[in-house]
Amino acid sequence: MIRLTRLNNKPMVLNCDLIKFVEPAPDTMITLVTGDKFVVRESPDEVVRLVVEFRRATSSGIVPAETVHAGLLAKERAEGVKSGG
Repeated sequence: MIRLTRLNNKPMVLNCDLIKFVEPAPDTMITLVTGDKFVVRESPDEVVRLVVEFRRATSSGIVPAETVHAGLLAKERAEGVKSGG
């Protein structure tokens, strides 16, 4: 997952495994394999850098702390729903 910024300055986190295209047009447009499209403030080069950085970290076994934290929160929420809490 990579952190990006929408044109309205709202942060977003994107599953970089779903990226199909990154195009400069004139703002950076990211097209996912699902067909969804997002326009972000980061340049195409910056998006690529973030994806490469994420992949290096995960392939070396070093998962960024925010990814672990987000995964734990999702697990807690799912368990809370299952237990009715």
